[in-house]
Amino acid sequence: MTNTMATKGPGRAYRKGISLLKLAAMFPDETAAVKWFESVFWMNGCKCPRCNGISVYETKNTNGMPYRCRDCKRYFSVTTGTVLESTKLPLTIWVWAIFLEMTNLKGVSSMKLHRDLEIRQATAWHVLHRIREGLKPQLIEFFEGPIEADESYIGGLEKNKHADKKLKAGRGTVGKAIVLGVKDRKTKRIRAEVIEETTKPVMQGFINETRSKDASVFTDEHRSYKGLRNHTTVKHSQKQWAVSTILGEYAHTNGIESFWATLKRAYHGTYHHLSKKHLNRYVIQFAGKHNLRGLDTIDQMVMVVRGMVGRRARLKDLIA
Repeated sequence: MTNTMATKGPGRAYRKGISLLKLAAMFPDETAAVKWFESVFWMNGCKCPRCNGISVYETKNTNGMPYRCRDCKRYFSVTTGTVLESTKLPLTIWVWAIFLEMTNLKGVSSMKLHRDLEIRQATAWHVLHRIREGLKPQLIEFFEGPIEADESYIGGLEKNKHADKKLKAGRGTVGKAIVLGVKDRKTKRIRAEVIEETTKPVMQGFINETRSKDASVFTDEHRSYKGLRNHTTVKHSQKQWAVSTILGEYAHTNGIESFWATLKRAYHGTYHHLSKKHLNRYVIQFAGKHNLRGLDTIDQMVMVVRGMVGRRARLKDLIA
């Protein structure tokens, strides 16, 4: 994997995509899929996921565990120690599922994946949650800035709810989940998460742990942003959408607001409803996809698979 941005096309970053026919040619059978996952998971050579031993050998084990470690004596496969562990699906299905998720800007619903891959809808739902694990950042994003910060509200309209589910107080943001996001102007990377409340400690804490000490931050006039270091406010209530700073920077929050637009289009157009329990998984999913969008399709898939190492998303935990 090159892991670099592809060459520039006219006026925009050019990414090398993969057609459906090409993907089918790349992964004609299960053997090809297994070899690809091995090359990604074990890019520095095969090692035991149980004890990290490098003295391993292939066996004739017919129970799906074709490797054994000489150090700990345990058997393992390419999926052991990853989010794919214990999967009963062929790895070709996983290749296609990852491809479909990464090539659809607004994501893929479990119903569509169920139809496209001819698997149960419940299985497709679990597959997509396991792919989301691969899109989680390994570490907290740390941005040099300037950064844009903004909060958004996700959830259905009260008027569209059944009478017994409507909330009786307030209006506008009542009943919606709060999501806070930060976008780094320099790298164009995004970090976003669901937060419990729009208090100053919560919002400023999230922003400050995401940026370097001297990074400039641009926000709207929400009161909880007041007091941030190197802070410039864009007063949307006064029809102000951008402002020049004393450092010659152009302060606005258009970048992070564009991310909210994508997330909300996915909410309404693909998923239609997201439970508060799992909303943060979807938010992190779309931030992760945004941060990989400059890579070629195959490199995006590789990065997702690498993110699956050392993680689990067991069904019993997801539905608990």
